Amino acid sequence: MRLVLFRGSFYGYERLAGQPKRISLRTRNRDLALQRLADLEASRRYKASTVAELSEIYLAERGPQIIGQETLRLAWRRLFPVFGHLRPDQIDRALTRAYAAQERRRGVGPAAIRRDLGVLSAILRYSDPRTPAVIERPPAPPPRSRYLTREEVRDLIEAARPTPHLHLFVVLAYRTGARSAAVLGLTWDRVDTGRGFIHLGIAGQRGKGRATVPITDDTKDLLRQARGVALTPHVIEFAGQRVGSVRRAFKAAVARAGLPPGVSPHWLRHSAAVHMAEAGVSMAEIAQFLGHSSEAITFRVYARFSPTYLRKAASVLE
Repeated sequence: MRLVLFRGSFYGYERLAGQPKRISLRTRNRDLALQRLADLEASRRYKASTVAELSEIYLAERGPQIIGQETLRLAWRRLFPVFGHLRPDQIDRALTRAYAAQERRRGVGPAAIRRDLGVLSAILRYSDPRTPAVIERPPAPPPRSRYLTREEVRDLIEAARPTPHLHLFVVLAYRTGARSAAVLGLTWDRVDTGRGFIHLGIAGQRGKGRATVPITDDTKDLLRQARGVALTPHVIEFAGQRVGSVRRAFKAAVARAGLPPGVSPHWLRHSAAVHMAEAGVSMAEIAQFLGHSSEAITFRVYARFSPTYLRKAASVLE
């Protein structure tokens, strides 16, 4: 909910189920309005009793500030049938284990299950940091060892070329190392072809993939061409509309390129990091490029791809 001025008075404004809703704060004083808005939001959290009600508050208040909004909504779509009708105190370790087992039977991977239960935890803790819910998440999967070679990346880029918006997405995802949500959410005001930088973060928003990265000359040319025919503020668009997902088009391009069916858009980010490590780029620089919050994360996943990895230790044994 945000503060708006309407006909001289302040209101709390939000959109619920796509419909605008204003709640009068009964004042023309901004400071008092902000205080009443905070009190209103706090009272709503207190009154909410089910996970579904708490999720509405979370999505309305925190959703717009999170870069991966589509991922957030997809996670909630899977969580709702199991947890939506429950109170937080009814959620325990056994229930979350049963949910994880159910999702595994449906073919959902451990990383996705872990992410979904993380969303559930965020929803509950947003309204009550001391929530009685007990959520057990599967352990983090081991670092990925499969990635695309440089030749496979080139094949994928060529396979995507007949679909302009997908072609631009693939090029940007690989050459910026950005997550899919960051690329799909990228707007033209954050693309600086003159100086040669892309700003993946959004001011005031928290989320992953917040790096500012340089772009190559050929990527600049591709962006300038796309900008010349753009109809929306978003870099990735189709038929005058923002693109929310490239899964279907990406899957078709993967097949045309002769790559394994399991290749997903995230492989481009992973492959970019591996190729930088193989070329001897330092872990600190790769961490900055990827927007990692800690260099330790980068080292754990990508250090083994560096040509100097453990070389000094091995030389002692000669």
